[in-house]
Amino acid sequence: MAQKLEEALSAGLVYVAFQPIVNLETREVFGVEALARCKSGAFADASALISEALATSFMGKLGRELRRMATQSCPRTALFLNVHPAEFEEGWLVRPDDAMFLYEDGVFLEITESVPLSHYQHCHGMLGEIRRRGISLAVDDLGAGYSNLKYIADLAPEVVKLDRQLIASLRSETRLHVLVSSIVKLCDALGAKVVAEGIETVEELHAVIDAGAQYGQGFLLAMPALPAPMVDWKAIDRGGR
Repeated sequence: MAQKLEEALSAGLVYVAFQPIVNLETREVFGVEALARCKSGAFADASALISEALATSFMGKLGRELRRMATQSCPRTALFLNVHPAEFEEGWLVRPDDAMFLYEDGVFLEITESVPLSHYQHCHGMLGEIRRRGISLAVDDLGAGYSNLKYIADLAPEVVKLDRQLIASLRSETRLHVLVSSIVKLCDALGAKVVAEGIETVEELHAVIDAGAQYGQGFLLAMPALPAPMVDWKAIDRGGR
């Protein structure tokens, strides 16, 4: 039974916060990622909310509701939506009245790289149908979990998001920086733009720019919030928040 989830949704205790994704060359906001949040005492945090949805076969309905919330409160910019692999098994994603198909400023569906590629073999048909309706694809968390670069070739995403594990303590002229730069070049050759996730320091910001990443996201730029926050570049240029 998903009674606790139904109650939290009905009471307005589940919502989405937005974190900007920034063009690192122009410093303009390219889009925002919608992140699930919960203020119900029945769940410790959003992760507990997702775990309950998975345990009660409610993930499809929850994902659909989160997409509705995101499209209703998103500013006029590209919207990045997370989708759990379990949602591909429930059929909700391809319903023509899903809110993501009605959003007019561009939608990127984030597919996590930390799930084995074999899981997606039966999802390709559904992904193809979703993309034919105008939805773009982003591979999330590249560099975490299985770190399978074959994802980029097989799924042909428009965007690849580098996991925080590749960005943490990143500095120019290091072996890790060579690796990140090479991944950016590979993605570019395959037609995918790169978002460096989890940027928390000015040094990391400079390093991902040097590596050629087109976009950045992280606490240094802005914390997730509702409504979507602005990026305080003056504070960042002074040395951070």
